[in-house]
Amino acid sequence: MTGIEVIPSAKRLIKSLRDMGYDFSQAIADIVDNSIEAGATVVKIDVQFDGDNSWVRIADNGKGMKPDQLREAMRYGAERDYDEDDLGKFGLGLKTASMSQCQCLSVASRWNPERADIAAYSWDLDHIESTNRWEILPIERDELGDTIREPLKGTKGTVVLWQRLDRVLGYKHPYGEFARKRLLQTCRDIELHLGMVFHRFLTGEARTKRFKMLVNGNEVKPWDPFCRTEDKTKKLQAITIPVEYEGISGEVLFEPFVLPHQADFSSTEAFHRAGGPANWNQQQGFYIYRAGRMIQSGGWSNLRAPDEHTKLARVAVSFSPSLDEAFKINVAKMRVQMPSSIRDSVRDATGPVVKIAREIYDRKAAKLGNAAAPNVATAAASTTAISSHLHHSTHTNQSSASASSQPSGSGTQSQPVFTVEEWAVKMLDAATKEERPIVQGILDRIMQ
Repeated sequence: MTGIEVIPSAKRLIKSLRDMGYDFSQAIADIVDNSIEAGATVVKIDVQFDGDNSWVRIADNGKGMKPDQLREAMRYGAERDYDEDDLGKFGLGLKTASMSQCQCLSVASRWNPERADIAAYSWDLDHIESTNRWEILPIERDELGDTIREPLKGTKGTVVLWQRLDRVLGYKHPYGEFARKRLLQTCRDIELHLGMVFHRFLTGEARTKRFKMLVNGNEVKPWDPFCRTEDKTKKLQAITIPVEYEGISGEVLFEPFVLPHQADFSSTEAFHRAGGPANWNQQQGFYIYRAGRMIQSGGWSNLRAPDEHTKLARVAVSFSPSLDEAFKINVAKMRVQMPSSIRDSVRDATGPVVKIAREIYDRKAAKLGNAAAPNVATAAASTTAISSHLHHSTHTNQSSASASSQPSGSGTQSQPVFTVEEWAVKMLDAATKEERPIVQGILDRIMQ
């Protein structure tokens, strides 16, 4: 029987694929995966704010791609063979991650260090909307521009350029201080996220070839969830757990750690840094790695609930890409499921870690509790003062006109008055990573 080919509507499907759940930092991380696979030793992420002309560029010094290789890489569902330790899987990451954040994706690559031959193509939503065709657009040599050319001067490698950042900036026409501040905050989030996800690569643990990343010229520092440089960190016995899934056999490496109590950290700064991007309670639990790359950062995978008393417990769980189906890894490499066949084994192995973490937390808390008792009155007084200040601040705008009319020397103290944009920036700075999307959504409605 002869089949009938039914090609999906380009303009409808490509819009749907934009909503695969990436946030900005996760999308950047997916592009960095490709750079690592290409053997890059340096990856530079640059973010430029210029209103409608803002752009994001991820450039590496990897092996580069010839024109036919680049065209295949630009295909949704690119056909290629993956090695055992490759970070890619579906042939979608470059496109889905990029187009989740922008309307125009350009990729340029130089494969010959002796010649400045650069192949370049782009996906452009405007073109797809007008043609409804799965067409990439070639970028001619004289159209490349310095933004693409500059990173490829004197080296082979690949440049990924995002333009028309509708998802990143959140506005059709993103101008003003608030949009600029939002992008700066996003850059700080990128540094933290990349330092966490790729910490084993940044330290040379994951592969023999060590590499570095820079965000707007700032070197990304690795964030070790297990605080192995702290003297009081406890590393418990590692175990391997066998996995069988649909005829595939493998092993999961289970490495438990118990972090020091706050009072036993080498410094206050070290303790706060150990809290991680999501802060202490949300960072306890499993850190799941696929081929050395972190997929999940904290959480107990529905085996137990997070608890203040167990927040010092963290466990590295590592598996190879051969077990992807068992762990139900998704396209964006952001979510995994603990295989049902090993949940009992993992639960049993987690018990001793949680017990020790609780003992350390409770014993130290009991000792510190008595010493802290004299400070209760001071804390209560501080709370009253803060409450009074907040109450007064709610009336600042109402009274600002009359306050400004007071003659100098009248004894009236003027209160600081912030614009809406200044308050917005302050709220985003104060919010945790989990709170930020909620705060951002409220601010977006206010700023419309």
